[in-house]
Amino acid sequence: MVAKIIDGNAVAKQVRAEYRTRVEGLVALGCKPGLAVILVGDNPASKVYVDKKAKACAEVGLHSEVYRFPADVHQDVIIAEIAKLNADPSIHGILVQLPLPPHFQIRQVLETISHEKDVDGFHLYNVGGLVVGGIVFPPCTPYGVQRLLESENISVAGQNVVVVGASNIVGKPMALMLMQSEATVVICHAKTRDLAQFTILADILVVAAGVPNLILPQMVKTGAVVIDVGINRLPNGRLVGDVDFEGVKKKASYITPVPGGVGPMTVTMLVVNTVQSAERMLERTKGLAPQPSQVTVLA
Repeated sequence: MVAKIIDGNAVAKQVRAEYRTRVEGLVALGCKPGLAVILVGDNPASKVYVDKKAKACAEVGLHSEVYRFPADVHQDVIIAEIAKLNADPSIHGILVQLPLPPHFQIRQVLETISHEKDVDGFHLYNVGGLVVGGIVFPPCTPYGVQRLLESENISVAGQNVVVVGASNIVGKPMALMLMQSEATVVICHAKTRDLAQFTILADILVVAAGVPNLILPQMVKTGAVVIDVGINRLPNGRLVGDVDFEGVKKKASYITPVPGGVGPMTVTMLVVNTVQSAERMLERTKGLAPQPSQVTVLA
């Protein structure tokens, strides 16, 4: 068996084309979706991510602005800037690029963002919505994984799903989204003993641990769907995921590559959330019928 590779670049291109059309419709009605990104400090990786987000916005036709601040900026300055953006009708999405410098209270900063503009899906309102329903924005990386599974018509209902990694950004929200879709979900983390005893049972394995080549072929069930969220740079400069791609693809039925798998979808779903925010705002102000949401439950 050789796994089918789920091409995140191709799926992202398709989604962006769909939303480019939706943006054109909004612009024709006098509403150009706008995204504001707050970047604190000079973290090289953060700069790369912000540039990718700006490029994706331009590709789809969104207006984007990057607000740059030095690493020693006082937290109150950032909170005040967010308050201004909350009140700006030309801005439909706000995100603060993480990580922030150590002197910041990250939760306090993120909760300053209006939940109606929280396109990263990190506000407690949206996190709570993953548990009880009523979510406004799903977190972008789990949302991207969901769309990748949908693109291959992979059903999760009734499937055994193992999520490796319990971060607030990927692991926990991913597990909650899968539970909403009626999967049976196990979350593994850094203190899980004998990781392989869990991963070998997974029909769908989602790995977001940040450990290069953590998942080896003998840890994967034959025919499993393997989604590799990890991205790690080796000493030789090569990017790899958390999964031994060459070995595992000989056992899996589907697998995502690194790079070119989940990564392009994370940025794309940020654009999707921003466009949907603009559509909702236009609906409220002009009484127009909303466009259908892409937040679906996998059957």
